[in-house]
Amino acid sequence: MRPLLVKLHRWFGIGIALFLFMSGLTGAVIAWDHELDAALNPGFYHARSNGPELPPLELARRVEAADPRLRVTYLPLGVEPGHALQMRVEGRIDPATNAPYDLGFNQLSIDPATGAIQGRREWGAPSLSRLNVLPFLYQLHYTLYLPWMVGGLSTGVWLLGVVAIVWLFDSLIALVLAFPSAKSWRKSLVFRVKRGGYPLTFDLHRSGGVWVWGLLLVIATTSVSMNLPAQVMRPVVSLFSTLTPSPFYDAGKLPIPKPGSAALPRERIVELAREAGRGAQLAAAPGAIYFASALNVYAVGYFAPGGDEGESPLGNPWIYWNGATGERIASNLPGRGSAGDLFMEAQFPLHSGRIGGLAGRIAVSFMGVTVALLSVTGLVIWLKKRRARRKIGRALQLPSRFV
Repeated sequence: MRPLLVKLHRWFGIGIALFLFMSGLTGAVIAWDHELDAALNPGFYHARSNGPELPPLELARRVEAADPRLRVTYLPLGVEPGHALQMRVEGRIDPATNAPYDLGFNQLSIDPATGAIQGRREWGAPSLSRLNVLPFLYQLHYTLYLPWMVGGLSTGVWLLGVVAIVWLFDSLIALVLAFPSAKSWRKSLVFRVKRGGYPLTFDLHRSGGVWVWGLLLVIATTSVSMNLPAQVMRPVVSLFSTLTPSPFYDAGKLPIPKPGSAALPRERIVELAREAGRGAQLAAAPGAIYFASALNVYAVGYFAPGGDEGESPLGNPWIYWNGATGERIASNLPGRGSAGDLFMEAQFPLHSGRIGGLAGRIAVSFMGVTVALLSVTGLVIWLKKRRARRKIGRALQLPSRFV
């Protein structure tokens, strides 16, 4: 059995090493994406004037009136003092081409006192400029910038989801291989630092993986959830626990209007959201509104200004409305629901480290570097053993007088 596991670990590791190396390093950086982005681009994050702030709904109306080609899709409903308001936009349908207008940007930075546009950018554009480098790394982390498939799912998302599944199984195999016998278990926990070279490389791979194995398993599992929630994780979890339907994952179970039907104004949805928040006894007022035009669904998140990254360990509450009728169709209220709901709610906070606050994010950054290190050391071990096997093979093929 062990020889088979060794071969599986070898080939699984070779197949996913480069993907894990890239994901590990980018993950270590984007654990701090908001802070790093703000440090690199203060003009995109800080308001230029100090006057009284205009209501965000009014700012959205002005932006859409100034450029009828665009629609605001994500709008914070409150702004931290001294900060700019960052909204997401998309192109409306061009009647001449029946395709969305090519705006050249999908995110705007607005001075909340004047309504002036401070900056524009295409969030996720493949660019290493100061303005785009953090969104670029974020999108690279989970899409690889591979083409989009039919149905709206990226080929890269699928690929990394499969990589995560392989990684999950390989992590279980690695733990078995790390302890060859009951007598030698201590060897799997030490690092031969003084010897250096290959022995240290081997220990970094084996012992390093053992010390952080539990965290590796969490990251691998949550990676599956992040990339293939509807395709893999939700169906698996639903075998053990009932899941509350979501408009983004269970469209067939919800009364969602046809795309293209007229949508209610944002103001009406915000009114409904305030009432729903009071009814659900939510501590925070509506903090942002999102419009999924492809589904004609509104989503409203509840958090204080600046709390869009998640104010609680399980994230912020969200409630969803039918965009055409204003009917409430679903909700995601952290800490409430079935065991399966709680498990799914914990996936992103666990993957990003936000479930543990500052310490959790530090741990995720450390684990990102560790995953990259394990990938490199695994390849180094494989190459060294491959050269050794080839050397032995050539020796066995020599004529008997040379042996």
